[in-house]
Amino acid sequence: MKCIIGLGNPGDRYTKTKHNFGFWIIDSYLKNKDIKLKLGKGDYVFAKHNDTLFAKPTTFMNHSGLSVNSIVNYFNIAIEDVIIVYDDIDLPLSSIRFKMGGSSGGHRGLDSIIYHLQNENFLRLKLGIGTDSEMRPSESYVLKPFPLKYQNKIDETIKKACQGLEFLIANSIHDTMNKYNRKSIGEN
Repeated sequence: MKCIIGLGNPGDRYTKTKHNFGFWIIDSYLKNKDIKLKLGKGDYVFAKHNDTLFAKPTTFMNHSGLSVNSIVNYFNIAIEDVIIVYDDIDLPLSSIRFKMGGSSGGHRGLDSIIYHLQNENFLRLKLGIGTDSEMRPSESYVLKPFPLKYQNKIDETIKKACQGLEFLIANSIHDTMNKYNRKSIGEN
């Protein structure tokens, strides 16, 4: 069973912030399938669709590993079947990248997941949040909403990410990376 986990922060205060992009993807995917999340046996909410589990931690971003570890253990998910969906400040908005394993790249949510799983060999879907706005300090940037002028790019990113996840569910990570890891116009 594949397990797709979107990262973000709980609570109304953070709902529209860039750091919640992972949550937006899970919410959009499930909404399109008319599937509702329910409370899990730990700090997470989840839904099952066919042979895929979707989840969102209810811990704060920097403690995501606690929830992810609970999900992996409770549902007996193999590490290589875990896909973490999260924001990446180093990618421009409207870019997505699928990746196999690796370091956290300084993302505190991934740091926590790697620490608690004692493994970094899970799949990732990185969502670009870089804009022409001042992005430093990054801790401040990720906790602010996008300006309204970026709504079309946000919608484009959500659509592309949901299509990519749908493709990944039925195909290999290599095929998914070949299809979706193309650079967007204007991207270095």
